[in-house]
Amino acid sequence: MTRILILSFTIICFCGTLTAQQLPHITQYTSNNYAVNPAVSGMYDYYQVNTTIRNQWVGINEAPRTSVISIYGKHTNNVSLGGTVFNDVAGPTSRSGVAASYTYSFLVTSKIKLSLALQGGFTQWKVIKNAANIQDQEDEFFNNGDVVRVLPDATFGLNVSGDKWYIGVAMPQLLSSELRLMDDDMTNYYDGSLNGKLATHIYMLGAYNFDITSIVSCEPSILFKSIAGATNVDFGVKFGYKELFWTGINSKQNNDLSALAALIGFNLNDRYSLGYSFGISNSEAGTQSHEFMLGLRLPSR
Repeated sequence: MTRILILSFTIICFCGTLTAQQLPHITQYTSNNYAVNPAVSGMYDYYQVNTTIRNQWVGINEAPRTSVISIYGKHTNNVSLGGTVFNDVAGPTSRSGVAASYTYSFLVTSKIKLSLALQGGFTQWKVIKNAANIQDQEDEFFNNGDVVRVLPDATFGLNVSGDKWYIGVAMPQLLSSELRLMDDDMTNYYDGSLNGKLATHIYMLGAYNFDITSIVSCEPSILFKSIAGATNVDFGVKFGYKELFWTGINSKQNNDLSALAALIGFNLNDRYSLGYSFGISNSEAGTQSHEFMLGLRLPSR
């Protein structure tokens, strides 16, 4: 029974179809929005690089640690290109990969732009068995070497944008690949029900920026995530001062371990940006999350 519980926990928490976090999530999603939807690259007439580092649920052993690096921007009048490299570690499991995107944009009206993106790449899933804290040292699954799987992946993205707003939908893990963490013998041993499958997600991301005064702006945002019937909604709002710094809050619904976060950030010389968020839970676990963001705006050609 112990080995069944251990394997079930690993599969369900990190790669099963019952969880809403098969993919890593970030709090400062409007600062690194390409990590959510590759189609947003069509909104910009310059290239930018954004790096996000997140330590989630600090205080819980083997909690998730996420790193994402994205580069994206305008290539020609209608075409934008982008790419991302990511690594997500949680206990004895890790997920890392690389992806590149092609986005085509065109004007629907004189003020509204539609962008369509297709992103493709590869993802490596790994279970480091000697890093797992197990009770049954004779468990056959944990005595047969690490599990490494490399799978192709694809994302479709759509984004509609205006001068001060945008809203879009992305569908990562479009291929719904099967992980096959166990060989045929182990699959039969564990009745074949715990092999894991990547479920297609649905993300909807939108934001609207408006001026409160000539020097203060406000940007409310929403990120809706859905997977296999489970949903999660993030609501955020940022206040900016003279485009020099910003502060705000982010609220995650249906996520007691990362329920509320405070954000602060700075812009330097219209080229560099630095952001930080501090998240707290509303559960007895009392967890905290720390997230850092560094952005670089590259000169236009």
